[in-house]
Order: sequence, then C-alpha cells, then structure tokens
Amino acid sequence: MNRVEKALMHALFVHLHHNIDKAIDFGEFKRLNQKVDATWPGALLVGPDANDDAAVVKIPGTETLVAAKLESHCSPCVPRPYDSAATGAGGAMRDVVAMGARPIFILDFIGTRPLEEKVIIGPCGFDGKCTCGNCQEVTSQERLNLMLKGVRDMAAAMDVFVAGGGFSTSFSDIVPAVVISVVGKQITEKPLTKPAKSAGDKIIILGETSTDGNDTLFRAGLVSEMRPAVALFAEERAVMEASIAAFRTGKIKACSDLGAAGIGAAVCESARFGGLGARVDLSKAPTRVDGITPEELLICETQGRMLFQVAPEDVDEVLNALRSQNTRAEVIGEITSDNQAVFEYDGRLVATIPNQPSAEVLEMLRK
Repeated sequence: MNRVEKALMHALFVHLHHNIDKAIDFGEFKRLNQKVDATWPGALLVGPDANDDAAVVKIPGTETLVAAKLESHCSPCVPRPYDSAATGAGGAMRDVVAMGARPIFILDFIGTRPLEEKVIIGPCGFDGKCTCGNCQEVTSQERLNLMLKGVRDMAAAMDVFVAGGGFSTSFSDIVPAVVISVVGKQITEKPLTKPAKSAGDKIIILGETSTDGNDTLFRAGLVSEMRPAVALFAEERAVMEASIAAFRTGKIKACSDLGAAGIGAAVCESARFGGLGARVDLSKAPTRVDGITPEELLICETQGRMLFQVAPEDVDEVLNALRSQNTRAEVIGEITSDNQAVFEYDGRLVATIPNQPSAEVLEMLRK
C-alpha cells in the first residue's frame, strides 16, 4: 500500500468525516422518519441513511423539491479562517447543486472563544503558540470577523441569501465552530444521486485541480501541517452555472461534488455505493498549476469542481453544456463492473482502492 492509497483509504473507511454512521445511529433517524411519513407521506426523498451529498424533501401539497445540506469547516478555520469559512459555505452549496438544485439561502452558526481572548492564525494555530514565525496573533473578535467575511463573500459570489443563523462565545477550545446550512430548490425532475448507475458510463470532471487542500493527508497523519483549500469565488459561480446547464440536458446519470479527499473520494464512493468499479486517467483532469503530481491530482481538495456520469452517447452534449461558462470539463474515466477503483496517470498506476478492504487492512489503517 503506497502513501496516497493509505491516505485515501483512511479517509474512506476509517475517519469519521466519511463514516458518520460509525458514530451516529442512522437507524434511529430512519425509524423516526418512517413514523413521520404517516403525517407527510412520501415527502422525504433522500434522507440521512442514503449517505448522499445532501437531503431532498418534497414540500407536501406541491411539486416543489427542496435540497438541503449542513456542513462544518471547524478545524481548517484555525490556520486559515477566511478561506475555510468561505469554502465551508461554498462546499455546502456544491453539495446542494450536486443533487440537481440551485442554492437559495444559508443559515450559519459560529462559536468561538470570548471576543477579547487571543488566538493564533497560521500553521501553529493548533498548538496555541507560534514557533514557526509565520503565524499571526489576533483577538477572537478579529478572527470572527474574518470567518464572517468569508461566509458573506461566498454568499455574494453565488447570489445566495444569508437568512439567519446562530452565534456563541462560550467555546473554550482552540478550534472554533463554523457550521453552514444551505437550502436550495430542485431544478431537475428528480434528485441526482451519487451512486454509479451503469458500467460503461463516462466520468466527467468540471473545474481545475490545484495543490491546495491537504486535509486528507493531515487527518491520516501523513503531513504535519494542514493547508486548507483556497476559496475560489468566481470559479464556484461559474461551476454552479455550468452544472445547471448540464442538468437541463436531462442526461446526467450520477453527480457528486469534489470535497474532502477530492477526485479519489468522489469516484470511490460513487462506484462503491453503486456496487460497481471505476477506472480513471488522472492525466486527463484539467489543472490550475504546472508541476502538480498525480498523487495531488487524486487527493487534493481544490474547490469549484464537480463530477458527472453520463452514457457514452451523451458525452458531447453534456461537455458542451459544461463548457458554456468558459469552464473546463473533460472525460477522465469510466465506470466498470469491477469491485475497485483504479487510478492511473499516463498508463502508470497511482492507486487501487478496493470497495471492501480486508479486516487486516482496516486494522492497519486504524493504527
């Protein structure tokens, strides 16, 4: 198992970011939702047990579908509060878009230390004391202002209301709470879902990958410094509009945003949840910088990207729609009938990720 395989498999099968069901009993919510269904029959279309990008509800008595997502970006706000609060909002919006909806409004909650207390912004933020010389000491109020500006600037870029939220200064931890809830209106006839649908479908990426966003490597203990993704405001808006143009073709079979663990997680989870496999040529993915490595292409968490699956005969039509906003979109692979996802770069194997790792592998990843 190479370094990037270890990081990606740790994210997919061990870390709670991708395995919430190991900490939360979704069965209890499913039983509750079945009870509530007697009051609102058929209203909940995609619930928490679906493990998809966002929830989808049909407003009773109407034909309106609403998609909603709640996302936290707490830890990344320690070294990079402005960008991380903005990408928390942008990422939650992309989750809503991934279901085939357009975001309308957000609710945000921020919890931080008392406003007069000092905090460290930068690589040493988790230690509470700078030893690298590259950090900045500010008040909790000043950090709060940066986080609020990040949320506000992303909402402005996407034409999304900030409709309300909550605030607390009772937090004593180094890590602030930054939680964003996004609600949008469905524009497709039914929710688009993450699981792969058919072997042979082509995988299309929208947007460009860079070297920012190493959270997955950090969580796996493979790097000592967290470098969160940089906020991309104009790019997020263009990707949203291009995605909506593609939805209107009616040819999208599966969709996912590229958040934590990047291309790797989006492809692997789609294939696994669909009971299928995938083969991806990372050299086909558009990039924002020169010199990016195949491993970075696979796992970096650059913002403003989406992944689509379409039948081979619909590729040209969908690509034309995705490129309508001067956005870059390319076919990077296809869904297979295998039980694993294989990632290559110009014919060189980069990573192989099984849908069901062995018990021995999982135990090794937990250490």
